[in-house]
Amino acid sequence: MLFTILALFSTVFALVCMAYFMLGSLPLLVLNHDTPLDSRFIRGLFNVYYRALPIVAGFGAVSYALAGKPGFAAEMAAIGVLTLVARRFFLAKMDAVRATMTATDADAIARFRRLHIAGMVLNAAQLLTLALSLTLLRL
Repeated sequence: MLFTILALFSTVFALVCMAYFMLGSLPLLVLNHDTPLDSRFIRGLFNVYYRALPIVAGFGAVSYALAGKPGFAAEMAAIGVLTLVARRFFLAKMDAVRATMTATDADAIARFRRLHIAGMVLNAAQLLTLALSLTLLRL
């Protein structure tokens, strides 16, 4: 029973992390992404999210496994691993673009904005997957 409660808490916390990232990064799309402060802030938001979610998902995977729910354990583990891979990909790409980006470089600004949007789309897919699995599968 304890592991089920811990798993549910980790799931709620993962959903909160994902929703917070989605709601926090969506309004940032109005930024021009052309100043170092804009791009540094957005990169920082991605960094915090990509550090927190794998920890929460890993804790959830272990908790679900100990609670005897291998499907949910696998899902949480997959979310954690995908987030770790995404962190390496997105932060490396953002850093590469930021290193050469200037306020007048429309191509670099567009690349950074596409990275921002792609990260949000990945987060939305993870959020939707977790939410649907909770509604469609039995705990």
